[in-house]
Amino acid sequence: MTTSLLLPDDYVQMFELAPISLWLEDYSGVRALFEEWRADGVTDLRAHLRADRRRVEECSRRLRVLQVNRRTLELFGAESMGQLVDKLDVVFRDAMFDTFISELSSLWEGQLRFSNQTVNYTLDGRPLHIIVHGAVLPGHEARWDRVLVSIDDISHRVQAERQLALSECYARGLFEHSPVSLWVEDFSAVKRLIDEVRAAGIRDFRTFIDVHPEFVERCMQEIRVVDVNQLTLTLFAAPDKATLLRRLNEVFRDDMRAHFAEQLIDLWDGKLFQQRETVNYSLEGETVHVHLQFSVLPGREHDWSLVLVSLTDITARKKAEAYLEFLGKHDVLTKLRNRSYYTDELNRLQRKGPFPVAVIIADLNGLKLTNDQMGHAAGDALLQRAGEVLAKAVDTPACAARIGGDEFAVLLPATDTRAAQHVMEQIEKLVEMNNSFYPGAPLSFSMGLGVCEAGERLDEAVARADAAMYEAKRQHFESQGHDRRQPRG
Repeated sequence: MTTSLLLPDDYVQMFELAPISLWLEDYSGVRALFEEWRADGVTDLRAHLRADRRRVEECSRRLRVLQVNRRTLELFGAESMGQLVDKLDVVFRDAMFDTFISELSSLWEGQLRFSNQTVNYTLDGRPLHIIVHGAVLPGHEARWDRVLVSIDDISHRVQAERQLALSECYARGLFEHSPVSLWVEDFSAVKRLIDEVRAAGIRDFRTFIDVHPEFVERCMQEIRVVDVNQLTLTLFAAPDKATLLRRLNEVFRDDMRAHFAEQLIDLWDGKLFQQRETVNYSLEGETVHVHLQFSVLPGREHDWSLVLVSLTDITARKKAEAYLEFLGKHDVLTKLRNRSYYTDELNRLQRKGPFPVAVIIADLNGLKLTNDQMGHAAGDALLQRAGEVLAKAVDTPACAARIGGDEFAVLLPATDTRAAQHVMEQIEKLVEMNNSFYPGAPLSFSMGLGVCEAGERLDEAVARADAAMYEAKRQHFESQGHDRRQPRG
């Protein structure tokens, strides 16, 4: 390539001081080469150039740089135009050839303007991301001997875009692979509904939603889910996001409405960050206990258009808590209430009733003999059968409890003597039915009844029931031909 200064004097200063890189080039050699190729039958220039890279290099050699401005020298780190032209092989390389093919193809097809985005290099090897615009100057359309090329350095913008893409990728990774369920939601419609209620003069929002529960339902329907992460799909047994979003009515139901009402009350009071425990449901119908954290994202406080909701699965913890609570109030072997619960219930009934309160004390016959002759596993099985019978015999608010090794109690609030005797008869029938299903040691109870009227002491009724049970026990042993002075069991 050769150089010459051919700009009209009137434009020299404007060209030289332009704030972007300007090149005045002569493409007439390229045009002549194109005419040779057309004469040889070339019709698809892109295919022709891609078939032999040397053809692109030949086009490059046919170009002549006539002039560059001061900004061009600064941009490429050249001291002079001569130095720049001598080292154009450093400036135009690598990916530049692909964009050069696009530029040449535009000219081949008769377009006298071209634009592209590519990479050049400074003389010290630093990459420059640039946008190139070129145009054949008016009056030179026949020869292409005057082409003005501008180069806009967009390196900072490209770097910023790359950094933004990396940041977005990082944020998306954090979101998608978070160890908790994340939901991005739009609450703007909910805010409009709340604002309308406030504008209508409502001051006591809790009373309002108590009177108008349909308002809570409508607010739930107006929430728009923008996105959820992968753990959310796993937590709610959803195959994909579309399925989950289509079936949200199965996730948020039943107990969720009461929790959501409290959430609305907090929003009414200006609490844009909230925490609470609530219940959702998987698409398979399983109960999912979650710790919910709700936050209106910064900058969206005016319209609640972006809300981040995190759900931590606490189902295992809730099950453990429920089991511990069960253990605190139940006998593990029989699944009946334990002695601690029985004592607390006696005290509660003594205070609050309702009277009369009937107490049945039942002693399991033959437990010691079963343990001695058949082993403790057989004795445990007999106790479990006793639990099955007594649990089936009573319904809430009555309760059956194991209060000793082979001793049980049934508390029957609001039950007189006749009704309590009917319960004892039901127990006997259930025992008979149970024995028909289980071979081996027979199940039987010795039972006693005591009834406490209003104003009496409940522990006295328990004592009467216990005494009656001992009498029934004595009769049982006599009927079995056993010495009643032997240890009972």
